[in-house]
Amino acid sequence: MGILKFNRFKKIDGVHLSALKIINLEDGDVLHGMKKNDFGFNGFGEAYFSEIKFKKIKAWKRHRSMTLNLIVPSGKVRFVIYDDRANSDTYEAFQEVVLSKNNYFRLTIPPMLWVGFQGLNEKNNFLLNIANIEHQPNESDRLEIDEINYDWEQKK
Repeated sequence: MGILKFNRFKKIDGVHLSALKIINLEDGDVLHGMKKNDFGFNGFGEAYFSEIKFKKIKAWKRHRSMTLNLIVPSGKVRFVIYDDRANSDTYEAFQEVVLSKNNYFRLTIPPMLWVGFQGLNEKNNFLLNIANIEHQPNESDRLEIDEINYDWEQKK
């Protein structure tokens, strides 16, 4: 397992990283994702993959009810989490996490935190989200990238 790139600024209250196992096999690796007794499993709603092209940024989104369980089985993705929960101990903090097959963890993000992500690999960048509820169009909020003051061009 690689070196965990974690906590660029501050660990945000409620965000959790779980180390995942990779079983190396001659004909192809097996990458664990989630079991029903793992931290972050709050029921199953849906699982989906999202592709992020190199240097592209998808930001900002906040789920009001959905718990995200994010895994990067291919490529390299930088996640930035922002806490604007007024009653939180980590109010106005940012947390940055970079995940890849070489840095193989599951990132659990509870509801009410803003998240954005960026593809860092020149080839494919894929994330898997194992969500506790099905996607509902009115369950999330979106902001334009410049509505949260974060420098995406900083050294990765």
